[in-house]
Amino acid sequence: QVQLVESGGGLVQAGGSLRLSCAASGRTFSSYAMGWFRQAPGKEREFVAAASRSGDSTYYVDSVKGRFTISKASAKNTAYLQMNSLKPEDTAVYYCAAALSFLQSEVLLTTRRYNYWGQGTQVTVSS
Repeated sequence: QVQLVESGGGLVQAGGSLRLSCAASGRTFSSYAMGWFRQAPGKEREFVAAASRSGDSTYYVDSVKGRFTISKASAKNTAYLQMNSLKPEDTAVYYCAAALSFLQSEVLLTTRRYNYWGQGTQVTVSS
């Protein structure tokens, strides 16, 4: 069982930066692939970024490539999403997710692949 708690959301002007954190409970964080998703009002939850259990493999939705960076700090049981050059269209509730993975380089891109979810943190980007 893994519990995830996100933090770091807030209000930022367009062009600004935020770093989201996802703190995980448990002693086997290094065995979990991690993902970040977001959900804007009236829209479905969408994939943003994913990292393999090793953290060496990452994948991003096209709209955030070059602006967002996902990372894992297994020693801290924490995953991060560094968001730079934020745009108003990035406004959403951001969720981190985890799934037990047996492959070092596997990245998981869909909500159904993840077993554990955080409660979400609001990111609002003003124009």
